Amino acid sequence: MRFVLAMLAVLGLGSALPANAQLVESNVPGRATPPATTDAENLLLLDLSTGGRVTIWLRPDVAPKMVERIKTLTRQKFYDGLLFHRVIDGFMAQTGDPKGDGTGGSPLPDVEAEFSYLPHVRGAVSAARQGSPPGAPAEVRIAAENSANSQFFIVFTPRLSLDKQYTVFGRVLSGMEYVDSIPRGEPPANPARIVRAYIAADNPPPFTPQAAAAPALPAGEKEVVLPGTAPAK
Repeated sequence: MRFVLAMLAVLGLGSALPANAQLVESNVPGRATPPATTDAENLLLLDLSTGGRVTIWLRPDVAPKMVERIKTLTRQKFYDGLLFHRVIDGFMAQTGDPKGDGTGGSPLPDVEAEFSYLPHVRGAVSAARQGSPPGAPAEVRIAAENSANSQFFIVFTPRLSLDKQYTVFGRVLSGMEYVDSIPRGEPPANPARIVRAYIAADNPPPFTPQAAAAPALPAGEKEVVLPGTAPAK
């Protein structure tokens, strides 16, 4: 039992990573040292329509190509406004598709797979890619493995069967409650979105909650503007 509890503690099952945590994995010979969890250049900030900011610790020590892609697209404002188009309860929330249906990506080339020892535990952030059918020829499988581009998913609950099959490039440090609040569905009826995405080193503004949208007028009715007043914007 002690061994099981110790393993659960190491893997962080059931919780996102505390902001002040440092992993013992950096002590393993031959492994690159992870950036500090306070390294602003490796903190991705997602302001979500569910009401708050999510802070993600990026891991260039294990997935340098995917981390660089995420930073590039974030700084290009690519992720601003994109939907969480595929959200499966008890599994994950996926975003990063400008088409909003799971078939799109950025104009940049696909990124090669960077499978590593990082597990798909709660709060893990992993690159989405094309799937390959069981028994597919090696060239088909390899092409699918190297098809990550802009889409990624955040894990709700551990899914260790995905380990070393998808590129884990980050972990939620804070704000997991806003990820938990993302509406479910494939696609959701009322999808959440990334309002803004930032790299912390770029001095982003504080999170500002979105103003509630004005209720829609009944069909056939028009807004009335009283004399001397400006129309609502």
